[in-house]
Amino acid sequence: MRDRTVDHAARRFPTTSWTLITTAARESGNAQSALANLCEAYWYPVYAFIRRRGHSREDAEDLCQEFFARVLQDGALSSARRERGKFRSFLLASVTNFLANEWDRTQALKRGGGCTMLSLDFDASEARYRQEPCHELTPETLFGRQWALALLDLVLARLRDELSQRRQAGLFDRLSQYLTGDQGRGSYEQLAAELKVSEAAIRTAVHRLRRRFGDLVREEIAASVADPNEVEGEIRFLLTALGRA
Repeated sequence: MRDRTVDHAARRFPTTSWTLITTAARESGNAQSALANLCEAYWYPVYAFIRRRGHSREDAEDLCQEFFARVLQDGALSSARRERGKFRSFLLASVTNFLANEWDRTQALKRGGGCTMLSLDFDASEARYRQEPCHELTPETLFGRQWALALLDLVLARLRDELSQRRQAGLFDRLSQYLTGDQGRGSYEQLAAELKVSEAAIRTAVHRLRRRFGDLVREEIAASVADPNEVEGEIRFLLTALGRA
Protein backbone atom coordinates (compact mmCIF):
# COMPACT_ATOMS: atom_id res chain seq x y z
CA MET A 1 0.00 0.00 0.00
CA ARG A 2 1.36 3.42 -0.85
CA ASP A 3 2.29 5.93 1.82
CA ARG A 4 -0.84 8.05 2.36
CA THR A 5 1.06 10.90 4.05
CA VAL A 6 2.46 12.32 0.82
CA ASP A 7 -0.35 13.75 -1.27
CA HIS A 8 -3.27 16.10 -0.84
CA ALA A 9 -5.95 13.42 -0.71
CA ALA A 10 -3.92 11.50 1.86
CA ARG A 11 -3.68 14.53 4.13
CA ARG A 12 -7.45 14.97 3.95
CA PHE A 13 -8.33 11.30 4.40
CA PRO A 14 -5.56 9.52 6.32
CA THR A 15 -5.89 5.80 6.92
CA THR A 16 -5.52 4.44 10.44
CA SER A 17 -1.99 3.36 9.64
CA TRP A 18 0.31 2.09 12.38
CA THR A 19 3.21 3.48 10.36
CA LEU A 20 1.59 6.92 10.39
CA ILE A 21 0.98 6.76 14.13
CA THR A 22 4.47 5.69 15.13
CA THR A 23 6.08 8.12 12.68
CA ALA A 24 3.97 11.04 13.93
CA ALA A 25 4.96 10.20 17.49
CA ARG A 26 8.55 11.09 16.57
CA GLU A 27 8.27 13.65 13.79
CA SER A 28 6.48 16.83 12.75
CA GLY A 29 5.27 17.91 9.32
CA ASN A 30 2.93 15.90 7.14
CA ALA A 31 2.77 12.89 9.45
CA GLN A 32 1.76 15.00 12.44
CA SER A 33 -0.81 16.87 10.35
CA ALA A 34 -2.22 13.58 9.09
CA LEU A 35 -2.45 12.31 12.67
CA ALA A 36 -4.46 15.41 13.60
CA ASN A 37 -6.84 14.67 10.71
CA LEU A 38 -7.07 11.09 11.90
CA CYS A 39 -8.03 12.24 15.40
CA GLU A 40 -10.70 14.53 13.94
CA ALA A 41 -12.10 11.61 11.93
CA TYR A 42 -12.32 9.27 14.92
CA TRP A 43 -12.86 11.57 17.91
CA TYR A 44 -16.61 11.05 18.28
CA PRO A 45 -16.35 7.38 19.35
CA VAL A 46 -14.05 8.55 22.16
CA TYR A 47 -16.47 11.30 23.19
CA ALA A 48 -19.44 8.90 23.15
CA PHE A 49 -17.47 6.39 25.21
CA ILE A 50 -16.62 9.03 27.83
CA ARG A 51 -20.24 10.21 28.00
CA ARG A 52 -21.53 6.64 28.35
CA ARG A 53 -19.06 6.11 31.20
CA GLY A 54 -21.22 8.57 33.13
CA HIS A 55 -19.39 11.87 32.68
CA SER A 56 -21.37 15.06 32.14
CA ARG A 57 -21.28 16.85 28.82
CA GLU A 58 -18.92 19.53 30.17
CA ASP A 59 -16.56 17.02 31.74
CA ALA A 60 -16.63 14.83 28.65
CA GLU A 61 -15.67 17.79 26.45
CA ASP A 62 -12.72 18.61 28.73
CA LEU A 63 -11.62 14.99 28.92
CA CYS A 64 -11.92 14.44 25.19
CA GLN A 65 -9.90 17.56 24.40
CA GLU A 66 -7.26 16.66 26.95
CA PHE A 67 -6.98 13.09 25.67
CA PHE A 68 -6.39 14.18 22.08
CA ALA A 69 -4.11 17.03 23.16
CA ARG A 70 -1.92 14.37 24.73
CA VAL A 71 -2.07 12.30 21.57
CA LEU A 72 -0.96 15.27 19.47
CA GLN A 73 1.36 17.13 21.83
CA ASP A 74 2.80 14.79 24.38
CA GLY A 75 3.53 11.71 22.33
CA ALA A 76 0.87 9.67 24.10
CA LEU A 77 0.95 7.19 21.22
CA SER A 78 4.73 6.86 21.26
CA SER A 79 4.34 3.52 23.02
CA ALA A 80 2.03 2.24 20.30
CA ARG A 81 3.29 -0.78 18.43
CA ARG A 82 1.65 -2.36 15.43
CA GLU A 83 2.28 -5.81 16.90
CA ARG A 84 -0.08 -4.92 19.76
CA GLY A 85 -2.99 -5.58 17.43
CA LYS A 86 -5.91 -3.52 16.19
CA PHE A 87 -5.65 0.25 16.43
CA ARG A 88 -9.32 0.34 17.40
CA SER A 89 -8.56 -1.81 20.45
CA PHE A 90 -5.45 0.19 21.28
CA LEU A 91 -7.34 3.49 21.19
CA LEU A 92 -10.12 2.10 23.40
CA ALA A 93 -7.58 0.82 25.92
CA SER A 94 -5.75 4.16 25.81
CA VAL A 95 -8.82 6.26 26.59
CA THR A 96 -9.90 3.78 29.29
CA ASN A 97 -6.52 4.09 31.00
CA PHE A 98 -6.61 7.86 30.54
CA LEU A 99 -9.94 8.09 32.35
CA ALA A 100 -8.68 5.90 35.17
CA ASN A 101 -5.41 7.75 35.68
CA GLU A 102 -5.99 11.36 34.69
CA TRP A 103 -9.45 12.33 35.95
CA ASP A 104 -8.24 14.17 39.05
CA ARG A 105 -5.57 16.11 37.16
CA THR A 106 -7.90 16.97 34.29
CA GLN A 107 -10.50 18.27 36.73
CA ALA A 108 -7.98 20.92 37.79
CA LEU A 109 -7.57 22.23 34.24
CA LYS A 110 -9.47 25.27 33.06
CA ARG A 111 -11.59 24.53 30.01
CA GLY A 112 -9.24 24.29 27.05
CA GLY A 113 -6.34 25.71 29.02
CA GLY A 114 -3.01 25.09 27.36
CA CYS A 115 -4.31 22.52 24.90
CA THR A 116 -3.93 22.44 21.15
CA MET A 117 -7.58 22.21 20.22
CA LEU A 118 -8.94 20.10 17.41
CA SER A 119 -11.90 21.37 15.42
CA LEU A 120 -14.46 19.43 17.42
CA ASP A 121 -18.13 20.36 17.15
CA PHE A 122 -19.32 19.43 20.62
CA ASP A 123 -22.79 20.95 20.11
CA ALA A 124 -23.44 18.63 17.19
CA SER A 125 -21.84 15.70 18.96
CA GLU A 126 -24.02 16.13 22.04
CA ALA A 127 -27.16 16.26 19.90
CA ARG A 128 -25.95 13.11 18.18
CA TYR A 129 -25.17 11.44 21.49
CA ARG A 130 -28.69 12.11 22.77
CA GLN A 131 -30.04 10.15 19.81
CA GLU A 132 -28.04 7.07 20.78
CA PRO A 133 -29.97 4.10 22.19
CA CYS A 134 -29.91 4.69 25.94
CA HIS A 135 -30.34 1.07 26.94
CA GLU A 136 -28.34 -2.14 26.49
CA LEU A 137 -25.31 -0.44 24.94
CA THR A 138 -22.27 -0.57 27.18
CA PRO A 139 -19.62 2.16 26.75
CA GLU A 140 -17.46 -0.36 24.90
CA THR A 141 -20.31 -1.40 22.58
CA LEU A 142 -21.16 2.21 21.84
CA PHE A 143 -17.50 2.95 21.10
CA GLY A 144 -17.37 0.05 18.65
CA ARG A 145 -20.59 1.12 16.92
CA GLN A 146 -19.41 4.69 16.53
CA TRP A 147 -15.96 3.55 15.41
CA ALA A 148 -17.65 1.56 12.63
CA LEU A 149 -19.76 4.56 11.59
CA ALA A 150 -16.71 6.85 11.64
CA LEU A 151 -14.81 4.42 9.43
CA LEU A 152 -17.68 4.30 6.94
CA ASP A 153 -17.94 8.10 6.94
CA LEU A 154 -14.22 8.32 6.17
CA VAL A 155 -14.55 5.79 3.35
CA LEU A 156 -17.53 7.66 1.88
CA ALA A 157 -15.53 10.89 1.96
CA ARG A 158 -12.63 9.20 0.20
CA LEU A 159 -14.95 7.70 -2.41
CA ARG A 160 -16.65 11.02 -3.08
CA ASP A 161 -13.24 12.68 -3.36
CA GLU A 162 -12.17 10.12 -5.94
CA LEU A 163 -15.25 10.83 -8.05
CA SER A 164 -14.87 14.58 -7.55
CA GLN A 165 -11.43 14.37 -9.11
CA ARG A 166 -13.15 12.86 -12.15
CA ARG A 167 -15.83 15.56 -12.00
CA GLN A 168 -18.43 13.00 -10.97
CA ALA A 169 -19.30 14.24 -7.49
CA GLY A 170 -22.88 14.85 -8.58
CA LEU A 171 -23.17 11.27 -9.82
CA PHE A 172 -21.85 10.00 -6.48
CA ASP A 173 -24.44 12.05 -4.62
CA ARG A 174 -27.21 10.46 -6.69
CA LEU A 175 -25.88 6.89 -6.46
CA SER A 176 -24.60 6.76 -2.88
CA GLN A 177 -28.08 5.87 -1.63
CA TYR A 178 -27.64 2.48 -3.30
CA LEU A 179 -24.44 1.52 -1.48
CA THR A 180 -26.31 -0.39 1.20
CA GLY A 181 -29.03 -1.85 -1.02
CA ASP A 182 -31.68 -1.01 -3.57
CA GLN A 183 -34.11 1.75 -2.69
CA GLY A 184 -37.25 0.08 -3.93
CA ARG A 185 -38.71 -1.23 -7.15
CA GLY A 186 -38.55 1.22 -10.00
CA SER A 187 -35.94 3.46 -8.41
CA TYR A 188 -33.27 2.58 -10.99
CA GLU A 189 -35.73 3.28 -13.79
CA GLN A 190 -36.71 6.61 -12.26
CA LEU A 191 -33.11 7.71 -11.77
CA ALA A 192 -32.19 6.61 -15.29
CA ALA A 193 -35.00 8.77 -16.66
CA GLU A 194 -33.87 11.75 -14.59
CA LEU A 195 -30.25 11.39 -15.77
CA LYS A 196 -31.30 10.49 -19.33
CA VAL A 197 -29.30 7.27 -19.42
CA SER A 198 -30.33 3.63 -19.63
CA GLU A 199 -31.34 1.63 -16.58
CA ALA A 200 -28.53 -0.79 -17.41
CA ALA A 201 -26.04 2.08 -17.19
CA ILE A 202 -27.33 2.96 -13.72
CA ARG A 203 -27.04 -0.65 -12.57
CA THR A 204 -23.49 -0.86 -13.89
CA ALA A 205 -22.51 2.40 -12.19
CA VAL A 206 -24.00 1.24 -8.88
CA HIS A 207 -22.18 -2.08 -9.14
CA ARG A 208 -18.86 -0.32 -9.72
CA LEU A 209 -19.50 2.11 -6.87
CA ARG A 210 -20.30 -0.71 -4.46
CA ARG A 211 -17.22 -2.63 -5.49
CA ARG A 212 -14.96 0.39 -4.99
CA PHE A 213 -16.67 1.14 -1.68
CA GLY A 214 -15.93 -2.41 -0.52
CA ASP A 215 -12.32 -2.11 -1.63
CA LEU A 216 -11.88 1.12 0.34
CA VAL A 217 -13.47 -0.37 3.45
CA ARG A 218 -11.08 -3.29 3.25
CA GLU A 219 -8.13 -0.95 2.67
CA GLU A 220 -9.07 1.20 5.65
CA ILE A 221 -9.43 -1.84 7.88
CA ALA A 222 -6.19 -3.40 6.66
CA ALA A 223 -4.31 -0.26 7.68
CA SER A 224 -5.59 -0.54 11.24
CA VAL A 225 -4.67 -4.13 12.07
CA ALA A 226 -1.37 -5.79 12.85
CA ASP A 227 -1.88 -8.92 10.77
CA PRO A 228 -3.56 -9.20 7.35
CA ASN A 229 -5.30 -12.30 8.69
CA GLU A 230 -7.25 -10.02 11.06
CA VAL A 231 -8.99 -8.14 8.24
CA GLU A 232 -11.88 -10.59 7.87
CA GLY A 233 -12.46 -10.55 11.61
CA GLU A 234 -12.60 -6.75 11.62
CA ILE A 235 -15.07 -6.79 8.74
CA ARG A 236 -17.27 -9.12 10.77
CA PHE A 237 -16.89 -6.78 13.74
CA LEU A 238 -17.92 -3.85 11.54
CA LEU A 239 -21.05 -5.64 10.34
CA THR A 240 -21.96 -6.76 13.85
CA ALA A 241 -21.42 -3.27 15.28
CA LEU A 242 -23.76 -1.87 12.64
CA GLY A 243 -26.35 -4.58 13.21
CA ARG A 244 -25.87 -6.12 9.77
CA ALA A 245 -24.30 -9.43 10.67
